[in-house]
Formats: sequence, C-alpha cells, structure tokens
Amino acid sequence: MAQTPAEPAFEEFVAARYPSLVRTGYLLTGDRGHAEDLVQHALAHTYLAWNRLDEVANAEAYTRTVMVRQVVRWRRRWRSEVPTDPLPEPTGTEPTGADHASTVETAQAVRRALARLPAAQRAVLVLRYFDDLSEAQIAEVLGCSPGTVKSRSSRALAALRAAGLLSSAVAQTHEGVRRD
Repeated sequence: MAQTPAEPAFEEFVAARYPSLVRTGYLLTGDRGHAEDLVQHALAHTYLAWNRLDEVANAEAYTRTVMVRQVVRWRRRWRSEVPTDPLPEPTGTEPTGADHASTVETAQAVRRALARLPAAQRAVLVLRYFDDLSEAQIAEVLGCSPGTVKSRSSRALAALRAAGLLSSAVAQTHEGVRRD
C-alpha cells in the first residue's frame, strides 16, 4: 500500500512529539497505560484531521486538545481502576544520592497531588505548569472561558494548599508569575 503525502509528515510528528504527549497524558491520567491509550486515541483523531491542519504546531495543539477533552469524558471509567504497584522512575540520566531521592519524592508528590484533583482542575494545572500554555490557550483547548481557567486553577491550587501538598509561598509565586 502506497503512503499518502501526509503519512511521512505525520510519522515525523509522532516520532518527535510522542514522548512529550505521553508525559502529559501520564500527568492527566496518573497511569502509564491510560496515558498511552489516551495518546493513541488522540493521534488517531489527529491523523484523520491531518490534511486540515496547516502546520505541525497546529497538530500538537490539536492532539493535546483531543487528549484533555477525552480525559474529562473518560474520568468516571478510570476512577474505578487503581494501579497495584507504583511505577518505577525512569533509568538512565537520573540524579544520584540525595538529589535522586529528592527528585523521586517530588515527582511522586506531584502525581499524588494531581490524582486528588477533579479532571478539569488537573487538566488546567498540567496545561499551565507542565505544558506552559497561557490562560487563553488553555481556555481554547478546554473549550471554556479564560475566567473558567482562572477559577479552576485557583481552586486546584487552594485544594493542594489545604491538603498540605503545596506551600503558600510556592502557590503565591506561581500565581504571581501567572498574572504577570
């Protein structure tokens, strides 16, 4: 079967962005398997829309939008599944000694904190602080107003602070950075 003109460009896009998309999916779902399923689902939609997308940057934004919207839809199904073992941290270029322990603890704390949030609030925090999107970009991805993004972000940070998972100083610093 011959490749269509879009296929090589799509393959290059997937090869370049797949790891980043899976990391975002993992933060959105809390599970590596669900993250990979989510990315595969989103990439299937992206492939079908590939000829309508003007450039690769649009493809990535489209894929992330599909991912976030799908997480919000799938959240009920995924709540019933609980991983039995924690995932090991990636091997390779990890810090060693005390730095490694601190990095692992921080990563685990972030994942636990995100898992406690409702899907919409978790999506806002992941898109804002992990994917570094602006409030306007997040609003576009979620299909809501920038005010809704701000309120979800504020509620999520307040919930993390109330649970002792985020110090007030850190939250205020992030909120100050976000408003500037």
